[in-house]
Amino acid sequence: MTRSFTSALALAATGLLFAGAAEARDQIRAVGSSTVYPFTTAVAEQFGKQGEFKTPVVESTGTGGGFKLFCAGVGEGHPDVANASRAIKKSEFDDCAKNGVKGIVELKIGFDGIVIAQSKAEAPLKLTRAQLFLALAKQVPGADGKLVDNPNVNWSDIDPSLPNTKIEVLGPPPTSGTRDAFLELFMEKGAEKVPGMAALKKSDAKAFETAWKTIREDGAYVDAGENDNLIVQKLEANTKAVGIFGYSFLEENASQIQGAEIEGTVPTYEAIADGQYNGARPLFVYVKKDHAGVIPGLEEFVAEFASDKAIGEDGYLASKGLVALPEDELKEVQDGAKNMTPIQAPAS
Repeated sequence: MTRSFTSALALAATGLLFAGAAEARDQIRAVGSSTVYPFTTAVAEQFGKQGEFKTPVVESTGTGGGFKLFCAGVGEGHPDVANASRAIKKSEFDDCAKNGVKGIVELKIGFDGIVIAQSKAEAPLKLTRAQLFLALAKQVPGADGKLVDNPNVNWSDIDPSLPNTKIEVLGPPPTSGTRDAFLELFMEKGAEKVPGMAALKKSDAKAFETAWKTIREDGAYVDAGENDNLIVQKLEANTKAVGIFGYSFLEENASQIQGAEIEGTVPTYEAIADGQYNGARPLFVYVKKDHAGVIPGLEEFVAEFASDKAIGEDGYLASKGLVALPEDELKEVQDGAKNMTPIQAPAS
């Protein structure tokens, strides 16, 4: 009985300490994806203008870096919100649980498209995902079908119809959800269409996976960090280069840059919304339920984010390039936000 009573007191004390410490922080803190960053920033600004609570602090750390911070623990020293350009992984969910973060609310806020962008000063590129794999994979099939270090220097080395210019692609780092999505949507699907790689997938699935996940490191692919606006600036300065980022940044900078046609489809709002564009992906925001009612305004911020005026078809985030969810999905997200319903562990 004494041991049980002592344990109960310890748990109560922990709760009180957390509550007291959390109340010392009167601003919501969000971290994560550079792609979701402008959307969450816009919601934070709208939320702050209402005057009841302070404007949330939003940091761009990349999806992976954001989950690392978000899952590190519960309390005022840890973020309340994680922005993500992909769904949370099982390993990240487990890491959260291990550190006491057990009530995770997921908001699927809409869709985005990964674009292959270039300066408008150049003729529009028309690419396939197979060509992108052959441009950026560290190893590609040689003449005998065996993997060799990527020999392609110019785009025309891959296909004579492509420009006779150096392959120079500015893209996100390994911690980025955009990088993860690019690998899965472009590199893996492209590899499957390369004859030698299709055969490798059948004979050695692990080697196939390593091949499409491993980007070359000889200068053809440049890790441009988590600042997508910096990539846009570099494309303006170096018109021969190509950049990888979310559709929203293309939308915001449409006067200077254009999206490459991928397998016959140009990235547009409509093409992403109806699934025609191969690079479409969902975007997410994750919230710590344990911080609701403790960090001032967190539940109200979630309600603002999930509202029609924010993520609806005519919401203010649409003007920033967010592609709206279908009506039934939006209703499901809004119900989950209203009830702060935690998600179950993902399968992988």
